[in-house]
Amino acid sequence: MNKLDKVLYTAKAHTTGGREGQSRTDDGRLDIKLTSPGGAGQGTNPEQLFAAGYSACFIGAMKAVAAKQKITLPADLAINAEVDLGPVGQAYGIAARLNVSLPGMDQAAARQLVDAAHQVCPYSNATRNNIDVQINLV
Repeated sequence: MNKLDKVLYTAKAHTTGGREGQSRTDDGRLDIKLTSPGGAGQGTNPEQLFAAGYSACFIGAMKAVAAKQKITLPADLAINAEVDLGPVGQAYGIAARLNVSLPGMDQAAARQLVDAAHQVCPYSNATRNNIDVQINLV
């Protein structure tokens, strides 16, 4: 297990009711209703939150790598993230796909950037060797 050298930030959320509940961060910036995937409720679900968090974090990692390598990223870069939920034996698990769009960027340079970002992204490091993660250039 990797230990943090230094804590830069701690996110805090209070959740009640599980997948049919509510979650709120301590600063009030996030206050959401939760609903199971495919449920009739109006809320989001943990898999959607994971998809949003992973894709946002991965873009941050790409920007950090690009800055170090003095690469200009396309202004309209985007990631369509997909998170699957399903059974794994007697338990449940997730799998993730990040479909990365870097319009106008050379494919070889884009692949190198994405591979480097996958090494520094906190979500990638947390999921590595734990779940199936695919990083696709689209």
